[in-house]
This record gives sequence, C-alpha cells and structure tokens, in this order.
Amino acid sequence: MMSAMDAVRTIELPRINSPTGSITPVAGGDQVPFEIRRIYFLYDIASGAHRGGHAHWELEQVYVAVMGAFRVVLDDGRERRTVELNQPAVGLFLPKLIWRELVDFASGTICLVLASLPYDEAEYIRSYDDFLEVATR
Repeated sequence: MMSAMDAVRTIELPRINSPTGSITPVAGGDQVPFEIRRIYFLYDIASGAHRGGHAHWELEQVYVAVMGAFRVVLDDGRERRTVELNQPAVGLFLPKLIWRELVDFASGTICLVLASLPYDEAEYIRSYDDFLEVATR
C-alpha cells in the first residue's frame, strides 16, 4: 500500500542562466504536478521560528527556498523525514495529508509556496492528534 510519504519528492525546476542573471519559470501542470491556484511568500522570519505545523485535506503544495535555506519536517503518521531546501531551482512537492513543519530558517530566507487550491481554513488539519487519527486509518 502506497503511503502519502511515497508521493513527496523534490522537483528540479528549469533554470535559465545568462550573463545578467538567472530565471526559473514555473507553470502549473508543467513544472509542478497541479494547476497553481495560489502563490504566497514567507519572509522576515524570526530566528528560531517554526512555520507550518499542520496538514491539508486536499491541498497540494510546492515549497521553494528562493533565497536562503530552511528544513521541512515531514510526517505521514507512520514515518518522519526531513528535507533541506536551499536552491531556488529545486521545489519540494507535498501531496495532501502530510504534516509539515518548517524549521531552521537561515537569516534572510524567502520561501515561495505554490498551492493547488485557494485559501480555505476548513482545508487545514491543525491538531496533530486529529491528523494522526486520519492518517493512520
């Protein structure tokens, strides 16, 4: 039986280099495995701060460290693993029903998040115990 963790993966995003700088174009359904319905940034993150601490019922996301670095602690209710993001042309795809915590932000980090759905508070599972109850069925 495939677990949600089996679908977690890094995605190499296109990188176009030129003498004046680099660009990474991203299109939903092409470079990421869903149509992008929302984009947001995390920045000005306080030293020692943790972000995330939730899972989603249906939402899929891709996290990208466009500047700096951070780690993502992943949990599917059976397995935990940590992925470090520190390159602007590498994304981390998270399917639904993965608990995530973003930790160890380097100073000046900017995290780009691509999401498959518009914001909906009902989409969040904010209690780890509730998440475990759903994830380990």
